[in-house]
Amino acid sequence: MREPDLISCTEAITLPGLLQCRMARTPDLAAYREYDARQGGWRTWTWGEMGALVGRWQQALAAETLEPGDRVAILASNGVAWVACEQAALGLGLVVVPLYVADNPGNIAYLLADSGARFLLAGKSALWADLAPLRERFPDLRTVVCLEELEAASRPVQVRPASAWLPAEAAVPRTAPPDPDALATLVYTSGTTGPPKGVMLSHRNLLWNAEAAGRIIPTYHDDVFLSFLPLSHTLERTLGYYLPMLCGSQVAYARSVNTLAEDLRTIRPTVMISVPRIYERFHRAVRAKVRERGPFAERLLDRAVAVGWRRYQHGQGRGPAPGALDRLLWPLLRRLAAAPVLERLGGRLRVAISGGGPLDESIARFFLGLGLHLLQGYGLTETSPVITANAIDDNDPFSVGFPLPGLEVRTGAAGELLVRGPSVMQGYWGRAEATREAIDGEGWLHTGDVAELRDGRIFLRGRIKDILVTSTGEKIPRPDLEAAVLRDPLFTQVLAIGEARPYVALLTVLDPEQWRALAGELGLAPDDPAALRARPVTQAVLRRVNARLQDLPGYARVRAVHLSLEPWTVEAGLLTPTLKLKRHVLEERFEEAIRGLYADHG
Repeated sequence: MREPDLISCTEAITLPGLLQCRMARTPDLAAYREYDARQGGWRTWTWGEMGALVGRWQQALAAETLEPGDRVAILASNGVAWVACEQAALGLGLVVVPLYVADNPGNIAYLLADSGARFLLAGKSALWADLAPLRERFPDLRTVVCLEELEAASRPVQVRPASAWLPAEAAVPRTAPPDPDALATLVYTSGTTGPPKGVMLSHRNLLWNAEAAGRIIPTYHDDVFLSFLPLSHTLERTLGYYLPMLCGSQVAYARSVNTLAEDLRTIRPTVMISVPRIYERFHRAVRAKVRERGPFAERLLDRAVAVGWRRYQHGQGRGPAPGALDRLLWPLLRRLAAAPVLERLGGRLRVAISGGGPLDESIARFFLGLGLHLLQGYGLTETSPVITANAIDDNDPFSVGFPLPGLEVRTGAAGELLVRGPSVMQGYWGRAEATREAIDGEGWLHTGDVAELRDGRIFLRGRIKDILVTSTGEKIPRPDLEAAVLRDPLFTQVLAIGEARPYVALLTVLDPEQWRALAGELGLAPDDPAALRARPVTQAVLRRVNARLQDLPGYARVRAVHLSLEPWTVEAGLLTPTLKLKRHVLEERFEEAIRGLYADHG
């Protein structure tokens, strides 16, 4: 069996030290690939070329009035410039603050102010144009560099384009005195409730986590990662950026989510990292495409998933050997049903990683049944982020896997999962009390997640604070209820409500095509807004919803529902940049609708 070319965290010492080690080992190996819009094609960068580019960024940063420990914010899409800016800043002892380009300007202004950022790299001039009117909120910011060429009208303050700011050539990048426990980054939590908190992560935190994850999910020189989850998301940063650098794998940057399908066919990645929402969308799109081809195609796909799943369970040692019929059918099912689906993912995906939220069991079963190694893991920004992961040869998709080697885990009061180890954060930026609440005196991080430990594996059972308690005293696991409803293709987004109320109700966003089909069945005009409120529609939807909740207690039955076709988005302030529901914001936004859901029911 081949061994990965893994650079240990003790050899690298710091994140810029990691780049130095990789440049020394494999200077001519392909490191990054990104689309050059000016040239109209894809460009590949070797590790040696990346070192030269980082040197240019570092020389330009060194000319600014920045001191070690100062914060450098990056508000740009994934790409070579993001990596070069971060590596240059870290090599000077600066602290990097990643920001989401999809975040709203008010929240970005808050993060710039809270971090005290003195330098900002903006990807598009429009991003700074939206922030400029708010610049009095973040007075520490002194320098703004934009990757785009700027027009005078887009510069309410002096902003320099990167093309003029960067020197044409520079020396090999240097690194600050090697201190693995020095602060490397402030990563702000999504802030589903209350203002975001800056998680303080050191070089050691991130390097140790990437190396430990790499020992469970080994990667190689010939692996190609497709990067589209924002680098401001710690899952992408650790596993989609530092891990490939540790192992000498190539990273290709998708142009955008809108071009993802085409980029998958072009790049043909071997490794993909994403949040469950992306796999759910892909699954939904495949199902919709197959439905268009008719009932036979649907039955063929269902049979392929079923047979493939039995084969998979046997391969993992959890099921009997496939019967004669399965062995006979599988080559045909693989060619006619499984292969076309996997081809849409590029055709050579070796492993897909899901993290950042719970993966629905039906989604896992679908991909694993078709032959894709989909591995679920679990972690928090506060743990750099990976806590647990499944391995290819020991994958239980209904668990989040085993703890990383070297991490200690146990359960505390109310079954809360506690974690201790080298990748646990240093604390929250400027929030000593919040840090003490999160990390106890013995160094255990309180995750807020309820977990069950069984044979070394971890099974998540929900959030301590994500249990709906109705006015009748019944306790309902909201994530389980919402996940069950979302298995119906009619729904694309769901929020369960009912805290201190007599029963459970739902706010929902419907899939447009599924809605048109339902309205047609009921003899209603789908384009008529009143149709969403028609009694026959409400009754039909409630029947479908409660059919999905048969495995939950009877008191979890949904008795009222609000239907909408307008998606909840980051831009509207209803989702976090990591696509999690801002529950309190949604409840405030739909306050009147919620009152209506309870007004007409006893």
